[in-house]
Amino acid sequence: MISQESIQQIQSRIDIIDIIGGFIKLKKRGANYLGNCPFHNEKTPSFTVSPTKEIYKCFGCGKSGNTISFLMEHEKYSYVETLRWLANKYNVALEETETSPEFKVQQLTADSLYIINNFARDFFSDALFNSEEGNDIALSYLKERGFREDIIKKFQLGFNSSAKDEFTKAALANQYSKELLIKTGLIANRDEKLMDNYRGRIIFPIHNQSGKILGFGARIIKSNDKAPKYINTPENEIYIKSKILYGSYFARTAIDKADECLLVEGYTDVVSLHQAGIENVVASGGTSLTPDQLRLIKKYTNNLTIIYDGDSAGIKAALRGLDLALEESLNVKLVLIPDKEDPDSYVNKIGAEAFIQFIKKEKKDFILFQLENALQEAGGDSTRKAAIVNQIAETVSKINKTEEFTRRQDYVKQVSEILRIEESGFNALVNKFIRDKISKEETKSFRADFNINTVVEQTNTEEKELDALFNKDEMQEQAMVRSLIEFGNKEWDEHQTVAQYVFSQIDDSDLNDLIDNKMLVSIIQTYRNWYNEGLQPTVKNFLYSEDQTMNAMVLSVMETNAEISPNWKEHFEGHIPTREELYKEEVISTLGYLQLRKVKRLIIENQQELEKATDAGEQIICMQTHQHLKQMEVEITKQIGTVIYK
Repeated sequence: MISQESIQQIQSRIDIIDIIGGFIKLKKRGANYLGNCPFHNEKTPSFTVSPTKEIYKCFGCGKSGNTISFLMEHEKYSYVETLRWLANKYNVALEETETSPEFKVQQLTADSLYIINNFARDFFSDALFNSEEGNDIALSYLKERGFREDIIKKFQLGFNSSAKDEFTKAALANQYSKELLIKTGLIANRDEKLMDNYRGRIIFPIHNQSGKILGFGARIIKSNDKAPKYINTPENEIYIKSKILYGSYFARTAIDKADECLLVEGYTDVVSLHQAGIENVVASGGTSLTPDQLRLIKKYTNNLTIIYDGDSAGIKAALRGLDLALEESLNVKLVLIPDKEDPDSYVNKIGAEAFIQFIKKEKKDFILFQLENALQEAGGDSTRKAAIVNQIAETVSKINKTEEFTRRQDYVKQVSEILRIEESGFNALVNKFIRDKISKEETKSFRADFNINTVVEQTNTEEKELDALFNKDEMQEQAMVRSLIEFGNKEWDEHQTVAQYVFSQIDDSDLNDLIDNKMLVSIIQTYRNWYNEGLQPTVKNFLYSEDQTMNAMVLSVMETNAEISPNWKEHFEGHIPTREELYKEEVISTLGYLQLRKVKRLIIENQQELEKATDAGEQIICMQTHQHLKQMEVEITKQIGTVIYK
């Protein structure tokens, strides 16, 4: 893990205008900067960047965040990848926190594999363009297939000669580890002799989303029935096939812009479509889609169009990923290439523009295609038709998120019409599959929210007014967190800071009992952990933390408008004290609301005890407790009239 000290060094050097200005053109407008939003198409600039607040906001599409969230959204980096990118830009030497010896070994191995893969890429590229065999056999083969030299260089294609150990000798001469070279799959140990594994093959480097080379696919050139058409890198610390989509590094921006991902099977399909100007395309490598691959697609878009060969094998391959795609809430369409063609050959046959129009015209709804295909195979067999009803109902049940209710009902209606069955009956079957899944997955019981008003009926005016005040609980909770983040490092008295005072007034049980928004509880606990570690947390620490949900909540909290209570305006003429000047009063006020809530709940519990009490002694104790709590309530109420958040 990257140490907090390194993260703080990065934070201190971040210039949001410098970073975002490297991706879009910004113009200064007053204190802020304005540009066209990179997240949606617009002609009139609505993307605003504030250098003082270090945040951006698009008033067109609503996206907002900070430098790190911008890079994560725009470049599709992970949090750690973003930090490393920024560290590299600002020349910050990253310190890693203590990790297990096993993790350190894994990291060192991964770094070494990346270095070896870079060497191999350069070696294979040089062999393709600068060797006689590479020019005569490999490059001529690629050009016969219609690949231009610029697209070959873009995808960093290469060639490994037919010699037994040409690459092996070069790698060992550069002192790369024999064991790691074998782990990469670039060389093999046969009969105690090291030799090249990809002899006489075109090499396709496989990149991750940030452009690092994870491994290679090697395609044979000469026809040889005994040899496999493709050889791929074996699984290792960095190459995990189920998490890889070929071409994602080159396609990520185009997918984001088009809001659609085209999925094909092979490497050459991706390269050919890119050459034709269709860049929002990735390949699954000929395997069934995995949840990790689908989540990778979902980082860029919710719309997936699968383009496979029109033969039975292609159809089966496409259908294998359907249920998984639906569970990831992807909108899936299918395009089948006709005439025993594949996307590579078909785009070269009909041209780029015709291919684009073909995709638009031939897109089929995946679920309805599955249904029609199954009905054709079933023919007049009533038993198989009954099985189809169950199969399709289970498929439709995968669309089970609340926000997808309308979409699911549309499928229920369409499928019922095609199958000629009652819509209500089919809907009941779909719901049964949903219920069955929920019952299987449900491992934890849930607790109903505690509602004060259902416990005891308030009768006096004071309690009714207090209930009205509690309707603003969320705002008061946010106000307390905001004052902690903004003023936590300020002096409370000669012995303690504001943060120390706040934490002396509330403990973990108070937080969980009195603050309903658990993300706010998490923010307070995170602040305390950082503070106990010797940090002096500010809003930057939260805005640039790894937890993006927490980032968004802190951003929302800090944007809350604060108004001075009318009571203050009555007492001050001319200058009205600012929040900076009144920070102690604000802290007392926001803490007071939590304390008041705690007292109120104690009053309710005491009232319940009083109702149950049958012994006179118990009743007297409850009445005395009630009087004491009411007095506390009055005293706290006097304190919290200073700063009100609306």
